[in-house]
Amino acid sequence: MVALTHPNIVDGWFREINDQWPGQAMTLKVKEILHTEKSLYQDVLVFESETFGNVLVLDGVIQCTERDEFSYQEMMAHLPLASHPNPENVLVVGGGDGGVIREVLKHKSVKKVTLVDIDEAVIRVSKQWLPIMSQCYSDSRVEVFIGDGFKFLPEHKNEYDAIITDSSDPVGPAEALFKAPYFQLLKEALKEDGHISTQAESLWCHLPLIKELKETCTKLFPVAKWGYTTIPTYPAGQIGIMVCSKDASRDVTVPLRAVPDTKYYNSDIHRAAFVIPEFGRAMLEDGVNIMPKFSGVRPGPASNQTTKKKVLLLGSGLVAPPAAEYITKHNHELTVACRTFATAEKLCANLPNATPMSVDVGSPDALRQAIKGHDVVVSLVPYTYHASVMEAALQEKAHVVTTSYVNPQMKALHQKFVDAGLICFNEIGVDPGVDHLWAIKTIDEVHKAGGKIKSFYSFCGGLPEPAASDNALGYKFSWSPVGVLMALNNDGKFYKDGKVAEVAGKDLMASAKPYYFTPAYNLVAYPNRDSSVFKEFYGLKDVENLVRGTMRFAGFCEVITAWKEMGLLDDTPRDDLAKDAGSITWLELIAKSVGVEAKEATVVEKLKSLKSFEKDSKILIGKFRQLGLFSSEKVSPRGSIMRSLSALLEEKCQFQEGEVDIVLLQHTFEIVNADGTEQTITSTLEAYGDRNGGHSAMARLVGVPCGVAVQFILEGALTTPGVLQPYDEPTCKLFRDRLEKEENITMIEKVI
Repeated sequence: MVALTHPNIVDGWFREINDQWPGQAMTLKVKEILHTEKSLYQDVLVFESETFGNVLVLDGVIQCTERDEFSYQEMMAHLPLASHPNPENVLVVGGGDGGVIREVLKHKSVKKVTLVDIDEAVIRVSKQWLPIMSQCYSDSRVEVFIGDGFKFLPEHKNEYDAIITDSSDPVGPAEALFKAPYFQLLKEALKEDGHISTQAESLWCHLPLIKELKETCTKLFPVAKWGYTTIPTYPAGQIGIMVCSKDASRDVTVPLRAVPDTKYYNSDIHRAAFVIPEFGRAMLEDGVNIMPKFSGVRPGPASNQTTKKKVLLLGSGLVAPPAAEYITKHNHELTVACRTFATAEKLCANLPNATPMSVDVGSPDALRQAIKGHDVVVSLVPYTYHASVMEAALQEKAHVVTTSYVNPQMKALHQKFVDAGLICFNEIGVDPGVDHLWAIKTIDEVHKAGGKIKSFYSFCGGLPEPAASDNALGYKFSWSPVGVLMALNNDGKFYKDGKVAEVAGKDLMASAKPYYFTPAYNLVAYPNRDSSVFKEFYGLKDVENLVRGTMRFAGFCEVITAWKEMGLLDDTPRDDLAKDAGSITWLELIAKSVGVEAKEATVVEKLKSLKSFEKDSKILIGKFRQLGLFSSEKVSPRGSIMRSLSALLEEKCQFQEGEVDIVLLQHTFEIVNADGTEQTITSTLEAYGDRNGGHSAMARLVGVPCGVAVQFILEGALTTPGVLQPYDEPTCKLFRDRLEKEENITMIEKVI
């Protein structure tokens, strides 16, 4: 039998990391994973822990453990019921684990308990793995209704003596249970002297939310009191309980009778639960926040200077300046390390707290010396060096951030980063990066609503603005074209009609299809690398079609196909293109490549006979002339024909003064909803570079998310150690919120 796994359990430890309580986390040592499933509404996990018994987790958040559940269940039930003179008919909304029902039935006056839970999986799983809590489902006084509390309540007005809402946190299916319309329904479903209680979050983590909740309840109920209980496995070890009554004469803080067989609750605890610490009282009653303000200042004998973190940025390419600016504007000390000191010095010229240095990233010793004393290393060097950077960072106990895909060499270091308690955060640029953040958002929303994603397409293109797409490729380079040309040799792998399909690198450009973005662009799109792995990465278990790819202007692919057939994208070292080789013209090199005499007419005639020239030979030959491939211009030898061509493109296809780039990114989701209806959703980003001398769109959209990742590590918002990518919704939401609010980086969603 294959052992169960879960993304929140790594190296034998469950980690509850959630942006609802940033900068802190609950961890439990796992003895055995007992159950995992994706219900219609949420991720369900049950595991046996070393010290807290069996644990129920929904969407990555602990709901209950066998060791401490009683402190929550007892207080949720007994605060509203023990202060009611005669509760007979009780409704529980949520609480599928059964713990609240167990406590309600300890009141002798209770004749009937109705439980309404939207997710049958919670009840089913609790009956199997949480018998201490679910033991009372068999009681004849208990009636269970699987469904939405919002739909149930309007049909049961003036019916209940007490209603207990045992919900999870205000995200996903439970979010609506914290809003005014829900409390209005509760009020209408109560008898005239009825009470309610509802889960009301942690004073330490959610003070503004609690204030809002209390204000909502105060408007609807003449009696509204916030109390709390302590419970080790909930955030900050505390959880609030809102208790209200429709009867203005009731004092819900005073119990009217004792409750038998309790482990936490007693009459004194009942009264004490409503005695709130001063910082909570000041906010809830006076509207004043007296919590400490963190300034980062640490008093010392010499001075009171702000404590700064140290960041090392390796590389000086296109995306380095926006990343460096984001890091330094958050008052961190930045070291910029490049191959040449002059390049690093230029990048640091207008940055505060920035120091240049030179480093040879090919030298492990030099890397270690450069990293020494830094808290985070940003690796913007070619991806082939990332594993070496990570090894050096491990030795110097520094975190790492890259914008690159995780390759096998990087992934192999995961356990070392976990053991060291260090983070290596990757794939946080635009593609990959921003694409993940918004893809996961829609996927998570569809799955939580009970829908399925039948097809997922994601295409991204970094392009010149249309007015600047005036060269043979319809494409321009802000940096060395080598990486772009190398990627054009990659194979494509994706899902089509439920099966894995592949396109060999030699046929990749021929597979390109017209792509509609807006009427302003004449685009084509083709697969990019291995898309099939994202079926697992994104949790797309029902997907039939899945393609992630690249957009280019029409005409680009025909040129590349011709170059491939001519052998111009071959990176094999050649003696005649060695740096010390004799001079050769482009006409001579092209003639040599196709095996004819070095005369333009002869070369052109030969090219017309090639398959890639059959359709548009006149257009292609004109583009070749424009690039100078038939000229007497000397080749800049770079070792291989592909790298020599790259040098030519770097010269001929540069952005000119006043021209800007654009980044186009679009996801398309074909969805089958829970009710069987179908719809298509697009999520789109269209960004132009800065015409006033600022950054290109590509530089900003890669560099800024990278800088945000650095900031999240330094401020403690990212805490899970290991080699990581943004594939989970809590992490993606963390980034989306920061990018949208502070940097105006977002994707626009539409139903089409």
